Amino acid sequence: MTAHGPITRMPMMPPEQPLAFPVQDLSSDYRDGAAPDLPNDPSTRLWRLATFLPAIITTGGLIAAFTDWFAMGGLSVFEGILIALIACTFFWISLSVSTVTVGLVNMMRPRIARSGKPAPAQDVALLVPVYNEVPWDVFGNACAMLEELDRTQHPHSFTLFILSDTRDEVIAEQELRAFAMLRANLPDHIALHYRRRIDNIDRKVGNLADWVQRWGGGYDAMLVLDADSLMSGQAIITLTDEMAHDPSAGLIQSFPQLFGAETLFGRVQQFSSTIYGAALAEGLARWADHEGNYWGHNAIIRTAAFASCAGLPRLDTFRSKGALILSHDFVEAGLLRRAGWGVRFMPQVKGSYEEVPATLIDYVLRDRRWCQGNLQHLNILGSKGFHPVTRFHLFHGAMGYLLSPAWFALLTVWALIGKGEEANVIRYFTGENPQVAWPEMGHVSNLAILVFMYGMLLAPKFLGAAALLRSGPSLRDLGGAGQFVLSFVTEIIVSVLYAPILMVQQTIAVARTWIGFKETWTPQARQGGRYGFTTVLKFHALETVAGALLVAGMSEGIITLWLLPIAVSLALAVPLSMLSGAKLTRFKWTSRQLGTAEVFNAPAIIQSAKRERSRIRVVLENADQVAAE
Repeated sequence: MTAHGPITRMPMMPPEQPLAFPVQDLSSDYRDGAAPDLPNDPSTRLWRLATFLPAIITTGGLIAAFTDWFAMGGLSVFEGILIALIACTFFWISLSVSTVTVGLVNMMRPRIARSGKPAPAQDVALLVPVYNEVPWDVFGNACAMLEELDRTQHPHSFTLFILSDTRDEVIAEQELRAFAMLRANLPDHIALHYRRRIDNIDRKVGNLADWVQRWGGGYDAMLVLDADSLMSGQAIITLTDEMAHDPSAGLIQSFPQLFGAETLFGRVQQFSSTIYGAALAEGLARWADHEGNYWGHNAIIRTAAFASCAGLPRLDTFRSKGALILSHDFVEAGLLRRAGWGVRFMPQVKGSYEEVPATLIDYVLRDRRWCQGNLQHLNILGSKGFHPVTRFHLFHGAMGYLLSPAWFALLTVWALIGKGEEANVIRYFTGENPQVAWPEMGHVSNLAILVFMYGMLLAPKFLGAAALLRSGPSLRDLGGAGQFVLSFVTEIIVSVLYAPILMVQQTIAVARTWIGFKETWTPQARQGGRYGFTTVLKFHALETVAGALLVAGMSEGIITLWLLPIAVSLALAVPLSMLSGAKLTRFKWTSRQLGTAEVFNAPAIIQSAKRERSRIRVVLENADQVAAE
């Protein structure tokens, strides 16, 4: 059979094995009678104190310092709001620092090895939901994972399902041909299935719910993947073993590393996640314990537990009735924990990967969808029975976006106040001093604020790099000591340049969500969209205008020059955005920059996936060409 011959009409799905999947009531508590008691680790409370107490104490000290500084003529309501904004933004920065510190300490502790007792055999479904994705990438990854699992010794049974919600008929035809090609080429004992829904009710949530209700009864666990997910055979087996050994676990989340980045912006994200993410992930896993979170993919879930307690209801908000819960993963993790099941995070599992948006605009477009979903969680905080840590995860996800408007407000005030009473924007245009007893902003105080702010923002990066170099890849896998230092400095500079732009874009995302703008949940442009100058200019108009106004205010002497780094970033938003898509892989020297182990010494699963993607792409494109002729 050839890929351009008749598409196979073989049965693409196994016999149905239904499983009840009731919708949960968020207004009443629920406990799953099948959930065993969770292990009690007395040290968890100490780790949580070690994480949150320093953040609370340092934030309290900052509040006291600013209150004393502002209170020269008595505190006004406006000054109180400013102090609250400062405290809010600083607390989350401080919490990040303390989480990384806890992670660093935890990484230095010896690992307790699990006993050599074999894991009970598990029937596991690998689920790959897709929606108008590039077929050769999806099926290439699937082929690589299945072949590696087939070569690895284990007691488990794995079945991979491609669950298509694709609406584009051309892509759907390619999916069928890719499935037929893999089914013909893979050994008969490798289980691979494909299903395309007639409609895509409830998007990914409905896609997975359809599988659970129709086939979930036949599998002990399901390992949920994204269309761009890739996991080594050993990573899949390790997660499966861990769930088999821990009967209290309802969900175990791995820590996906980024791979495949070729552009400047993609490489910055990949390098940052690899170098700084390890300690942050370790710290989060340590204090979260059995109250962890779920990121929607690269996680193994106990099927019966999920079906019993994680059916998502529609959500009534003040803007809409019966709304679909968009960022479903956080809520599903909370529902599992509410029912008595443990939700764990295992960052030490290696070989779990996902891809990354290639350009700044692609990242922002994805971020807008996530913003809408995460802010929706504020309507769920009061749900009955959620564990306090679950509520914190939900609130933390929303605050990740709400902090940008807070930062934007603080920087706006700083710009308006300018150099003090005699030189500020308000006095310049109205002749009146602002009704705020703002302290004198001399060179020393401005410098102190900048050093303090950037010091706290950069501290997790240096701590994370120290942690990774101790327990992560060797310097050889990072291109050598000199290359690593160059990449480290480059990442900091590029991140500082893009941070103000992302702050403005997240502020826009929050505003769009607040006014009720419905984001279109379209497939990600994983290879990067191509955007012309006019499109980029329209997209970054607000940043460009804001940056130009800041620069103009500085030239008039009414805005402090200490805001120049932020002003430059905003004013240059358009060229920086266009630069974000520059392909570093075009030249040998640039291809090394911001490289990680996935670049310099790519694991076998990544090399295999790339080969399979290329092979399937050639066959499918040749088939399309023959069909067109």
